[in-house]
Amino acid sequence: MIVVFDVSSQLETVCAEVLNRVTPSESEQQKVKDIAKMLTERVKEETKTRKIQADVRVEGSVAKNTWLKDAPEVDVFIRVPTATPRESFATTFLDIAKKATYGYKQIERFAEHPYLEAVVDGVWVNIVPCYKVESGKWVSATDRTPFHTDYVKPLLNKQKCAQVRLLKRFMKGVSVYGAEIKVGGFSGYLCELLVLSYGSFVEALRAAANWKKRTIIDPKRHYKKPKDAEKIFDEPLVMVDPVDKSRNVAAAVTKEKLNEFTAASRAFLKNPDMKFFYPPETTELPVTDLFSNFDDRGSAVVFVCFGRTPVVPDVLWGQLYRSQKALRNLIQRHDFKVMRDSVWSNETSLNVLVFEVETRFLPNMKKHLGPPLKKREDCEEFLQKHLGAQTTVSGPRVEGGRWVVDVKRKYADVVKLLKDNLADGGKCVGVADFVCDAVLDSVDVLVNQQVMKMYSDNAEFAKFLTDYLKGKPRWLQ
Repeated sequence: MIVVFDVSSQLETVCAEVLNRVTPSESEQQKVKDIAKMLTERVKEETKTRKIQADVRVEGSVAKNTWLKDAPEVDVFIRVPTATPRESFATTFLDIAKKATYGYKQIERFAEHPYLEAVVDGVWVNIVPCYKVESGKWVSATDRTPFHTDYVKPLLNKQKCAQVRLLKRFMKGVSVYGAEIKVGGFSGYLCELLVLSYGSFVEALRAAANWKKRTIIDPKRHYKKPKDAEKIFDEPLVMVDPVDKSRNVAAAVTKEKLNEFTAASRAFLKNPDMKFFYPPETTELPVTDLFSNFDDRGSAVVFVCFGRTPVVPDVLWGQLYRSQKALRNLIQRHDFKVMRDSVWSNETSLNVLVFEVETRFLPNMKKHLGPPLKKREDCEEFLQKHLGAQTTVSGPRVEGGRWVVDVKRKYADVVKLLKDNLADGGKCVGVADFVCDAVLDSVDVLVNQQVMKMYSDNAEFAKFLTDYLKGKPRWLQ
């Protein structure tokens, strides 16, 4: 007997179960509203005490009722006149935020300018200053946020809010949610616009499953034709901001995260499953399995490890990715083939850049092609340079109508290559400044099983490395 799998029925069942898990109850909503109200009043009191003219209002997912039950986040914005000095965002308004959240855990953050993050009764809170401006006359990036709230809120009824929650949870489950540099994924505002543009969570996934090399979505039809928008934006996914036609809401989405979302959307629509929303937790490989995994690979997994960098997470991840690119280029310039690379950080005391190369060691010599014989002057220069030179191992000789010489490699060991070029912190090869300082203080270059102690001592790194070695998304388990 042939059993026909009813995808639509399974999809409805899964979505209903997810909604049950992500939709906050009335009491949970009231708790968050009370915290938002309390903080808004505290901030207002502080601004009045200092005789600062300011509008204080709640923005973001709480204001629009699209927040997830397990991840409430209150955004309180302090809107001030444009005559307010920008420097006061890092002094006066940071101090106001600290006093408003006195007694709770506080973390200073930095986007375009400093702001405060706090944890109030288990709820994450952001207190952010911005300028009160007319639409289009932006002074800082955060000035648009109140306009985003005012645009989206009237368009979101109860059903649409539920669809946004589904999309957010799906994106979290497949690891593409978050516009911060660390993730390079989809923001909450972008999720809301996708649901409004396509009508529902499922239709947004169906659209994503068919996105082409270049996708342009223009909700307010700021541009008469997509080609007009193509002249302005060059990212693979473009969501023209309804409140600012010159801004791409999807600018932070990397090609990798965009492709991962497309792949996950196709897989989910074909076989709906809870694992796309709540993937299985990573269980670290036993040490014996880790040893055998490295042996089976036959490659060299190189770990560049260093300590604390005194910067906020967004700055840190930008510097880590820049340094990763610089070292990848260094390795490739010296003929080592990079199969994969990655970055891990606990954002406090330990950072790791990972480079997997086909082999740790290369032959001590390599063939260097010279000019064709028809270029007589170039041939003379080539012979003068290589004939009898200390770096010449064999040759010069004529092969295939051109001069050829075998020369000694400067680096035949990728570990020595990295250690030598990190001796000054890596500044000479493009390592970012703060990373460079941390590398100077403490750097270790490990290969394969040499990482075992760090693996055993650090559970989060162990999970990262396990996922890396498995090499597939958790929803594909």
